[in-house]
Amino acid sequence: MKYKLTKFIKKKDFVRLTSIAIFLLGIILVVWIGSFYMPFVKQPVKIGSTYMTLNNSFYKTINEEVKKQVSQNGDILYTRDPGLSVSKQCQQIYDFIDKKVDVILINPVNGESKQIQHALKIAHDRGIKIVVVDSQLSNSSFINANVVSDNFKAGVLDAKYMMKNSPQAKILVLRHWNALSVKERYRSFVSEIKDNPNYQITENLETLGQTDVALKNVQELLKVNPDKFDIIMAMDDQSAVGALAAMDALNLHNKIMVYGIDGSTNMKHLLLSNPNAQATVAQSPIKLGQKSIQVCYKLVKGKKVSKDVVVPVFLLTKKNINDYDILGWQ
Repeated sequence: MKYKLTKFIKKKDFVRLTSIAIFLLGIILVVWIGSFYMPFVKQPVKIGSTYMTLNNSFYKTINEEVKKQVSQNGDILYTRDPGLSVSKQCQQIYDFIDKKVDVILINPVNGESKQIQHALKIAHDRGIKIVVVDSQLSNSSFINANVVSDNFKAGVLDAKYMMKNSPQAKILVLRHWNALSVKERYRSFVSEIKDNPNYQITENLETLGQTDVALKNVQELLKVNPDKFDIIMAMDDQSAVGALAAMDALNLHNKIMVYGIDGSTNMKHLLLSNPNAQATVAQSPIKLGQKSIQVCYKLVKGKKVSKDVVVPVFLLTKKNINDYDILGWQ
């Protein structure tokens, strides 16, 4: 009887051990099959976006369009704001590298910065795609694509409309000189007026593309000599709005005509209501955002893209502003 009981217990242990072995074998089999199919399971695309400043609805609108598409695809977007700091933007690029993003979408704080270019070159060497939006880099050899407005035409449109409406002018230019897109607008504006002695740029003023900086600098300048300029040519609407606020503070109405570039909601409202606001060349941050994210996904899929993707611009004036929506961006 004792022998039979021992034999029964051994048989019971054998069954239990066999069950455990089969269970473990099943787990190993599932893991093995899973690892075989893992490459075919869609991994989320990771995109890092950084803009010179998000204290500007233009860049917020670009990023909103990017975010819409990324969310629809179930992918991941990391958005960063360097606040016009080159060093912060470089750190953000290194952070994107650490996160192993697939694409970096960047609006550079300074297109000529060696630090930014060096950081992006490292990202490129790690296999990360680089897309630049609404500006350029002075060295674009490692950039996969530039998505920009037609900045050259923007300067031309403002210049031609100014000459059509003002037989002569002493011009104050407001500009953010770190942005290569602004340099392109400035270059085309100058090319249009350089052979006509009736139009002279008497001063260039740095504004960093910020309304509060433009307001302060323009107000200080006009306090000293309000008759020094006939035209204020702002290379962006943020600066144009600041200049118009400065003239309102000094009660300089119907005296100096102000031009901008962007087509912002604020500037469109001012074309309707402010006698000094003359025109702005409208960009489309909506289309810039849409084009940018389309390019990003094409690059991730290994498709060919054009190195330069150009979005058209058009002129908004007091005469045609009622034909357009003034409540938002194009």
